[in-house]
Amino acid sequence: MNLVKKNGNRFPSFSPMFDDFFGRELFNWGNNNYSSTSTTMPSVNIRETGENYEVEVAAPGMDKKDFKITLDGNLLTISSFKQQSSEETEDRYTRREFSYQSFQRSFQLPKDVVDQDKISARYENGLLNLSIPKKEEAKKAPKLIEIA
Repeated sequence: MNLVKKNGNRFPSFSPMFDDFFGRELFNWGNNNYSSTSTTMPSVNIRETGENYEVEVAAPGMDKKDFKITLDGNLLTISSFKQQSSEETEDRYTRREFSYQSFQRSFQLPKDVVDQDKISARYENGLLNLSIPKKEEAKKAPKLIEIA
């Protein structure tokens, strides 16, 4: 006796393929980086070194004036808002186009590890780079504990 799971489909062996095909947007194959409002959420890389944390945000097409970076306690928030509009007037019509793009990403930083006064940011070639230095006491190498 074989047990076959039915998902309401008459052909259970094809069910995952069709569910995957019909469950996706037409031109969004494999890109799950969209929010519920169909706007993109930028990818973020976070790297820890002995001296600092490095945050890299992929946000092409922005200007550095479009970003807002705040640190509230240990909560680092990176947000951006960009608005564009254009208007074209002809004899019998006026064409107006508006575009809005925004995002917000927040990260909880380790408590009492970050030197808040020395955080720096720069934006170039579509990448926002933050350097978040550690306090001197947090830069110590981890202590190796030997097992007896």
